[in-house]
Amino acid sequence: MNQDWKSRAVSAADAVAAVRSGTNIFIHGACATPTPLIAALCARQDLADVRLYHLHTMGPAPFADPGREGEFRSVSLFTGAPLRHPIAAGRADFMPIFLSDIPGLFTSRAVPLDVALLQVSPPDAHGFCSLGTSCDAAKAAAETARVVIAEINVQMPRTHGMNLVPFSRIHAFIATDRPLLEHKPSAESPIEARMGELIADLVEDGSTLQMGIGGIPDAVLARLRGKHDLGIHSEMFSDGVIDLVEAGAVTNRLKAVGQDRIITSFINGSRRLFDFVNDNPLVAFYPCDWTNDTAVIRKNPKVVAINSAIQIDLSGQVCADSIGHDVFSGIGGQMDFIRGAALSRGGKPIIALPSRAAGGKVSRIVMQLNAGAGVVTTRGHVHWVVTEYGAVNLHGKTLRERGDALISIAHPDFRAELRRDLNHVRHFATPPAA
Repeated sequence: MNQDWKSRAVSAADAVAAVRSGTNIFIHGACATPTPLIAALCARQDLADVRLYHLHTMGPAPFADPGREGEFRSVSLFTGAPLRHPIAAGRADFMPIFLSDIPGLFTSRAVPLDVALLQVSPPDAHGFCSLGTSCDAAKAAAETARVVIAEINVQMPRTHGMNLVPFSRIHAFIATDRPLLEHKPSAESPIEARMGELIADLVEDGSTLQMGIGGIPDAVLARLRGKHDLGIHSEMFSDGVIDLVEAGAVTNRLKAVGQDRIITSFINGSRRLFDFVNDNPLVAFYPCDWTNDTAVIRKNPKVVAINSAIQIDLSGQVCADSIGHDVFSGIGGQMDFIRGAALSRGGKPIIALPSRAAGGKVSRIVMQLNAGAGVVTTRGHVHWVVTEYGAVNLHGKTLRERGDALISIAHPDFRAELRRDLNHVRHFATPPAA
């Protein structure tokens, strides 16, 4: 296929003209958020009861603005910054769900999709567009929605794997040439640096890595350049992986699944990352119901899953998606990979969190989770927990032993209070007064 495809492009207003009231729409997320199509959809004034299903989106989210409640209802399957306040205010909704289960919502028609709004690469010579930076649940949406409306962006990377959409499947599209939205790494803090050191010490040569985005995963990656024969099998990765590939630390040679390749479902990062994955056969993108399937994850050796948390109680329950009742993110792939790593031969599931929050005023290790806090990883699934004060393995420990271990890595300012609470609840003997 040559450049003739551009002759079929329409305006953004015309592209979304097929959307009707009362329909279910999927919106492509992360760096692939089709912002011009969202803007055109929200410019309409004739819609009602449109439900928008999406993972975290980037850029503006005008569909969740005050006063639009009768027109649009956003349903976050994983919450990003633009939707946190609308969800708290009741203008939008959140669905707690494993990342691995999201494609099945669409393929089973539990959530029947009428429209998929996607951002894709231009069609190749064989008539296929690539989902680019985000395959995740977008592949299932593209296959099951009655109508596919796309932004075909010449700057969208063409990526390898199971993430193609036939050009013939697209009912209407706009043609753009704009930079993708970027998530650039931030400067490393001293706490992140210390946690990076502790977690890097747990990573053995030949490990298969899963990591999220943020300061702690970046700090870990920065300290793995001296390791050998690491592999990547993760629902997502960011810029830090590139340095490990260039340093020769990541070879993917010892993986059982996707040998010699980085396996992912989406990426989130900078222009450098987009250039790295563009037409790079080293990186393969797959739907998240496959990348995050514990039966697939466990086949790789020494899976090290590094995931963050907001709070953990002294029994080991992990809250990672909310601050009390206020939704912050989502379940995502944490449970998929925590369990998959636990089942992997030599695997290490890791929950990493700074010891304090709110400018040092509150402990993230608590006697009990805040009211409304969502338990993402159960105390039966948790293994390694890391703060800047150390790393402990809770697997095989009693409730008393878990409490002792977690207090040992809490911030010193809170250990006495936590000890008193634990002694009271678990009936430890109180030492006699001197």
